[in-house]
Amino acid sequence: MKNQIQEKSEKKWKGGLLELFWSFFKIGLFTFGGGYAMIPLIQKEAVESKKWISDDDILEIIAIAESTPGPIAINSATFVGYRVRGFWGSFFATLGVVMPSFLIILTIAFVLKEFQSIAVVKYAFWGIRAGVLALIFKAVVNMYKKSKKNLFSHIVMFSAFFIVAFFNVNVIFVIIGCALAGLISALVAERRAKK
Repeated sequence: MKNQIQEKSEKKWKGGLLELFWSFFKIGLFTFGGGYAMIPLIQKEAVESKKWISDDDILEIIAIAESTPGPIAINSATFVGYRVRGFWGSFFATLGVVMPSFLIILTIAFVLKEFQSIAVVKYAFWGIRAGVLALIFKAVVNMYKKSKKNLFSHIVMFSAFFIVAFFNVNVIFVIIGCALAGLISALVAERRAKK
């Protein structure tokens, strides 16, 4: 039975580990601004283009990646790779998303002094920052559209934003608080359903 499920999943995804590596290499190469800016590209590549995972999967992966230690882009690549091809899938997806940044930083390290003083480079990075803001905003809008909406989720969302933005509370405590709020809400809803 287990072999049949594995065969079906392998037939469903005909690509190899190199394709997985290359997809995440492109995401890592063309994304400035960190993990949140990569989310729309991961969603487009893994869900829309390759159909490796579903929209619901990407929301779960992002929630898990956000709540585990490490950068969200690397965690997301690892989880997508694992979902698609197991251990080696996670290895090659993670390697793919990390490699461009590693190579670019390694190259820049050799010419850092000259690179910083070039006016064109400064202006280019100002433009890139604006583009990164747009990508992050798009990720927020996409996640909002696909998540379940009710009064409780809106209260948690706005409370978390308010606490982080205005009180400078460590994000880890906010994530733990949101998880506890979700857990308590689920337990209360379960008790009400039993009555």
